[in-house]
Amino acid sequence: MTLRIMLVDDNLTFMASVKNTLRLVPNTLVVAEAHNGREALALAQQCQPDLMLLDIVMPGLTGLDVAREMQGWAHAPQVLFLSMHDNESYRLAAQSLGALGLVGKANFVTELLPFITGLAEASIEVAP
Repeated sequence: MTLRIMLVDDNLTFMASVKNTLRLVPNTLVVAEAHNGREALALAQQCQPDLMLLDIVMPGLTGLDVAREMQGWAHAPQVLFLSMHDNESYRLAAQSLGALGLVGKANFVTELLPFITGLAEASIEVAP
C-alpha cells in the first residue's frame, strides 16, 4: 500500500525541497499540495490523504487551525507538523491536537526521512 501524502506550506521553495526528498522514500506518493490553510482543508477533503505534512505558521488559517478543524472529520489524515518555530509551545499544541509530532524545518531531511520511511513501511504491513 502506498502512503498518500499532502504537503501544506506557504514557502514554495521549502515545499519543493520536501517533495524532492519524499521521492527518495519508497511506497509514498504526494497527492496534493496546498499553500494556505483554506486550500489545505478543501484539497484534503477531495484527495483524502493518509498523512498531511503541515506548516504551522501560515497567513490566514494556521496549521494549528487546520488540524483543529480536521479533528471533527470522519476520515481525517494523520498530521505531522513542519515548522521553523520548533519550540515547546508548538510541540505541546501539536500533541494536544493529536499530531504525530513536529519536525523542525532546519532538520527536516535527517528527521523527516526516517519518520516517513517508518510510516510507509507500517502502511505496507497493515495492507490486506
